Amino acid sequence: MAASVQRPASSGSESDPRNANIDERKRKRMLSNRESARRSRMKKRKLMEDLGNEVSLLQKENSRLSKEINASTQRYIEMESANNLLRAEAMGLTERLRSLNSVLHIVEEVNGYAVEIPEIPDDPLLKP
Repeated sequence: MAASVQRPASSGSESDPRNANIDERKRKRMLSNRESARRSRMKKRKLMEDLGNEVSLLQKENSRLSKEINASTQRYIEMESANNLLRAEAMGLTERLRSLNSVLHIVEEVNGYAVEIPEIPDDPLLKP
């Protein structure tokens, strides 16, 4: 009887150099893909960190600007109030001056003295 020689089952890459090249290229591609994915994750992590830092800086700037706006608004309100008081005081003084001018006109008419009576200019700032 003739003895048959049996070869052990192989994956093919051990015996065929083309399969070995394909397996090597596949292994290198997998490593390259893993490295690319790792770089991509690191890049994304860095971007998220940078964006988080920017958000923090913008929130601080927003808070500072809000405080500045509030302070400016408060100063405006105080100035507006002071202006209203001064405007009222100026109107009161203008009325007193008109009254005194009326008295001077009466004195001038009654006594015949020529009295210099200044005119009261219209002041647009005194109008509310």
